[in-house]
Amino acid sequence: MNGKMSDVQAQYEQQGYLTSIPILSAEELQQARNAFAQLEKEFGEDYTAYSLHNVHMKYDWVMALAKHPKVIEVITAVLGPDVILLDSRFICKYPVSKQSPAKTQDSNGIIPYSEDSEAEKSMSNQESDPGLPYVAWHQDMKYWGLDGGPVVSVWLALDDSLEDNGALQVIPGTHCSGLLPHRQAKRTGNMLSVNQEIPDELVQTENSVLCPLLAGQMSIHDGLLVHASDPNTSDRRRCGYVIRYVPAAAYPIQDPERPRCFPATVVVSGQDKYNHFPNQSPEM
Repeated sequence: MNGKMSDVQAQYEQQGYLTSIPILSAEELQQARNAFAQLEKEFGEDYTAYSLHNVHMKYDWVMALAKHPKVIEVITAVLGPDVILLDSRFICKYPVSKQSPAKTQDSNGIIPYSEDSEAEKSMSNQESDPGLPYVAWHQDMKYWGLDGGPVVSVWLALDDSLEDNGALQVIPGTHCSGLLPHRQAKRTGNMLSVNQEIPDELVQTENSVLCPLLAGQMSIHDGLLVHASDPNTSDRRRCGYVIRYVPAAAYPIQDPERPRCFPATVVVSGQDKYNHFPNQSPEM
């Protein structure tokens, strides 16, 4: 991402995402990686792949990432001064040799296997490895019962996120198309719940853009942006911290197709004069 903060909102509104935003210093990155390594030792990689959910409420170092001044600077440029941390999760795509079969599905819309909130590249790669886990083209808002404001999804990279280990891919501008139909996917290995994908005829894959990140960088995207991710075919882990932010004016809705509760919301910037989230914690 280039340019001043005054240009961030316009750029984001036009394309629906921003990428390669430098956030963590070398020292901050190493501290976060060391702390995550302790969680891997404590819980094991099957757990840390996807089950470290809303641990910003438990670990000070995780809350510090979610409230990092450089993160909040970008988020407030997009959402305005009053911001709520809605939800967070560590997501690791471990190398194929370390992955184990998926058995259950999470209410966030992803089977807890080794997901990320993100990208598909060429179909030829997936066809050559038909059983490898990938994330089909989808929109995050398919799984989030919210209204009154946008959801911004953050990927804060603890590892390099590159093409061969399943980096995010997006289709710029698709956040302006509204919520698209989703159907059952035709290829095996899709990690999305109910094996969902946006139909091929609605996905302009020729316009897709790869969003590689170096460790310590961040990407953000709108909850309606069409995105996907390929399998991790490398011998390296791809780990990131996914954070969802909303403006304070946003509110949960009752939608049986998008059931979701928000038990760990925190005001991270400004104030919340609406109190739409009953389980909200004060700013920490």
